[in-house]
Parts: sequence; structure tokens; C-alpha cells
Amino acid sequence: MATSHFEAVERGYGRLLRRVKALTHAHQVKVAIGHASSMGCHLRFGFEATYGRDTLQMRDDNVADYPWLCFALATVMRDYVRQREAGADAVARAPIVEALVNGMSPDARAFLGTAPAALAACAADRAAFRDQFLAHRDDLLAEFERHRPVDGAYTPLSFFFNFSHNVLKGTVVDALLRGEPWNVSFNDMLTAGESTARVKPDVTGPTVGTPNGGDRERLARRLMEYARANPDSIGGRPMPVIVYDPRAGHRAFRVMMEKVSAAEPPSP
Repeated sequence: MATSHFEAVERGYGRLLRRVKALTHAHQVKVAIGHASSMGCHLRFGFEATYGRDTLQMRDDNVADYPWLCFALATVMRDYVRQREAGADAVARAPIVEALVNGMSPDARAFLGTAPAALAACAADRAAFRDQFLAHRDDLLAEFERHRPVDGAYTPLSFFFNFSHNVLKGTVVDALLRGEPWNVSFNDMLTAGESTARVKPDVTGPTVGTPNGGDRERLARRLMEYARANPDSIGGRPMPVIVYDPRAGHRAFRVMMEKVSAAEPPSP
């Protein structure tokens, strides 16, 4: 479910989060992986465009989003620990690790440094995440490197947008204009990993999963073209609300790694 959208009355965010926390662990993890990645894209857009790289302003203007991101990161982190204890290798943990990278990339310090006011209502989740993350930081830093952006390869760290439903609408409208659907799901756009999309079956065999990193980047750039042709006005400047920018992806990863490496462990 795409929840990173504007609501004049924000109480629905908290109600929905309480209901998600009542789901089974497996379902919570599925929600958390998608939400950490989607919220990462949403807040990276805010950092780069809406708030002019002002982290404090971003926190103050997203008080409904930060508790959701905190839930997502804490849930994903718990599952990372569970998988390690169960003997899962780094390849099996890759989707979980990628979700951590995406979710932490806009504002790692909010979860590892001094708690901002936007996280006051979820202090327990934040503390649990921080303790578990720092306990496994050395291993996580090594696993994070697997998700460092590489030139010429699609990465969700380079993909950011104001609201996720605009990505969905743009994808549908483009498919209608072309008369052909993309072989890319919204969830595919949030990962550089294995595709969840399916191709149409043919006479030779059943439907199979399809590697589609090229399709992901082509779709991201197509949506950016539409957004540039119809920009929003942000801070008095025309701004596309969907962007694919590899340079920003490299920068987001580098800054996130610097903040994670510099975080101090909690006092005894």
C-alpha cells in the first residue's frame, strides 16, 4: 500500500500503522520492506527538492511519515537478526539489507543519533532498531557495499518522487498511450534485485520471471520526462516530481555510509 501521500487530516496514518502492527510477523516484514524502500524514495525527493537539503525542515514537515519509517526499519532490522540466527547467508539477506539501505538513506542520523521530535511517539521501536543495528554495524557496513550504486545499473537510490501514487498513475497512463503494459511492477522500482514482474505466456511454455533492470531504468526515465514536461512549483521553481538521477544516488549512499560509520554507540 502506498501511504506516502498528503492528507489534510493525518490521523489515518497512525490508525493504519496500528493495524499493520497487528498483522503476523511475516506480513509485517513484507509491509516493512516495501515501505522502507518507498519512504526512502519519498524522503530523498523531499531532501533534494522540497526542503533544499534541510534535514530539520524535512523532519518537521513529515511527522506522519517518520513513525512509519521507524516501524519499517525496526521490523526489517529484527528480521535481519532473525535470519542471521537462523543461518541465512548474505545472499538470502540481501532484500532485507537493501531495504535498510533505502530506508536509512534520507536521514540515517534520525535513527542512530539524537532522536528528533518526529520520532517521539515511537521511542521503543527506535531504541530497539538502534541497539540491534549498532550491534551488527560492522557486518552491515560490509553487506551495504553490495548495494552501492554502480554506473550503468539500475538502483532505487537514484529514483525519487514526491508521492508514490504518481509513479503508479504515470506508469498506467504511459501503458495506455503505448498500448502495452510495462513488464515492471511498482515493487520492482524499489529494488535492484530479482524482478517480481511476469511476462505474458506464449505457446512454448509457462509464465516466468524476467530480469528487467533495463526496463526499470527506462520506465524511471520515461516518468521523469513526463514530470519535466509538467513540473510542479516547489519553492517558486518548476520541479519534476519524479526523478531518476544516478549522481544523487551515489551521493545518497556515500552520505548514508558516512553517518552510519560515525554514529556513537549508546551509553552504558
